[in-house]
Amino acid sequence: MTAQSADVPAPALCHIVTPIGMLGYGVDVKQVDAALEKFTATGEPTALILDSGSTDSGPQKLALGGMTVPRGAYVRDLQKLVASARKFNVPLLLSSAGGSGTNYNTREIVKIIDEVAHKNPTGKFKVVALYADIDKEFARERLHAGVVTPCSSAPPLTEADIDQSVVIVAQMGPEPILDTLIANPDAQAFVIGRAYDASQFCAFAEYCYQKLNLGEQLDKYTRRGTFTHVGEILECGGLCAEPKGGGVIATIRLDGSFEITPMAPNATCTPVSVAAHTLYENTRPDTLFGPGGHIDLSNSQYELLDDKRTVRVRGSRYVYTKETKGIYQIKLEAAKLAGYRAMYLGAHKDPVLIGQMEKFLATVKGYVKMEHADVTEPWELEWHIIGKGDNGNVPQEVALIGEALAPTQELATSIVAKAKVATIHAPYRGLKATSGNFAHGIGGLYTVPLGPCAEFCIYHLVELKEGEERGGIDAPLFRFETVEVGEEPTGTNGTEEAASAEEPAPEVDDEKKKKIAAMKKQARVLNADPLTSLSDDPTLGELATVIRSKNSGPYEITFDVMFDRESIYQAVKNSDILNTEAVARLFGIPMEHVIYSGFFDQARAYKVTTARLRNGKRVPAGGYMEDDVHGSQMYLPLLRQKLPEGLKNEVQKILDRTIIVQ
Repeated sequence: MTAQSADVPAPALCHIVTPIGMLGYGVDVKQVDAALEKFTATGEPTALILDSGSTDSGPQKLALGGMTVPRGAYVRDLQKLVASARKFNVPLLLSSAGGSGTNYNTREIVKIIDEVAHKNPTGKFKVVALYADIDKEFARERLHAGVVTPCSSAPPLTEADIDQSVVIVAQMGPEPILDTLIANPDAQAFVIGRAYDASQFCAFAEYCYQKLNLGEQLDKYTRRGTFTHVGEILECGGLCAEPKGGGVIATIRLDGSFEITPMAPNATCTPVSVAAHTLYENTRPDTLFGPGGHIDLSNSQYELLDDKRTVRVRGSRYVYTKETKGIYQIKLEAAKLAGYRAMYLGAHKDPVLIGQMEKFLATVKGYVKMEHADVTEPWELEWHIIGKGDNGNVPQEVALIGEALAPTQELATSIVAKAKVATIHAPYRGLKATSGNFAHGIGGLYTVPLGPCAEFCIYHLVELKEGEERGGIDAPLFRFETVEVGEEPTGTNGTEEAASAEEPAPEVDDEKKKKIAAMKKQARVLNADPLTSLSDDPTLGELATVIRSKNSGPYEITFDVMFDRESIYQAVKNSDILNTEAVARLFGIPMEHVIYSGFFDQARAYKVTTARLRNGKRVPAGGYMEDDVHGSQMYLPLLRQKLPEGLKNEVQKILDRTIIVQ
């Protein structure tokens, strides 16, 4: 997997520059321009492509509007990206506009492009908006036709879900984006509604291929597999690099291979870091599902090139569901309003109270119920208890956040107000501090109204009729429209003047440069100290270089355990401590909630995916009582997994042999 490639590379089909994993997170324009200058000089097709959307942060954007980052963050990024696209005359593709990819957010991003184009005029240019909102009647008709199925661990779709949804978006595949590119070869920017993460990358590569009129010289299974795989990596920017972050560039070749290189000069890609990225946020690492089928990565290969920072990938294949099942499916997403929330927060420090928290909070809830006995509408009150632990020891301090959900903001705020009174003054066995039980006053607020509470209600696959997956001005689902933005420059040097219109970066003195260099060096060696011996009571966390958890859509949590040494990876794999039954026992969940469990040799990794649970019930991300919407802090049971004696001895032998060799 790590062998050096001595082969002469196949001709390039196209190049893609992805400056960051999410529009609005910040762009290093010098790195972007350097990459564009290099690629456009070859005369080969080049594009700036970024993703802008995700359900990771919960259902709020779909139900309440708004965008992933503040509007000003989009303005700052687009000022740079539009100037670079104009300067080098390359198309700019932005997908899942504003985060949710609704028509409203798509139009808002177009407005921002128009604003920055007027602020830094380089001439008028064409922008295409491709929309993804779906009419409720379409969803209702397909539900009645019996062609809607839950995606992931979502419950079956109901008419009430459709009725209560605020807006429904469809996660489009590459087809409508490809159609839009073909219909608008003169456009400078494409603002795309909700799309599968890899769709815009796949569409651009297929567009470049079709322009060459090569037919099936590269078969459709390799093309779609390769183009989708590269998109799956690029859409997260430099997360496939070490250290992670920043941008990444890709060259796709006519033999079905592609190369990935990080943009940051201090970063590198390795075969393992690139292969490992297919684990990230996905239910399983070898089969990645999307509109119209899935990519099969079971035979994917990763090789490090001579520059020691670029990885070439090949062996990706696509499986079309039109051929295997006779259907084409897309995912529908929507959220509803579940009520209004309010909260209060503070801390308990009395060890006597902390030792009987459950009983004390039951007293608090009883008081709140008594005070709202006349209320007929349903309401809820629960608590986030932070710091209590489960080891039997009484901590010095416990943070408490009370959260209420009710049909109106007034009622939700009233509930937490009464709860806070009781939390401060309710009696408990062994009470000595009669002046109050609760340290509070953070931020100067007594209670905190939180506004509407959103909840995912549609996360389902729907079968399309022939041709509905396509795009066009009058397409049945994915239609586009074009607008002209910008104005003619007032100066004489046009694009160059606009590209340099950005304020110069402040000078960095030598001392600061040294500190920045030291920080970058530290980032490279973070967690890189070699393991030489085990502790007396070793855990899986000592062996693994990465143990992480992350949401895989709103209804699943996926866990990855990765190892830097092949010998230790094989020892863990052969020990059988990681399997469906073991994970279910470790997390205290029924085995039916374990959706996938398996090893992925290309990344020296184990992956397990479970349903997202709260109090033993399957729930979507976000919404009432959410405390880890990304799911990034759920890996601790794996980190603390004790090693059995046999594995402990085997690993110690490996470490002893390593020391002798050194």
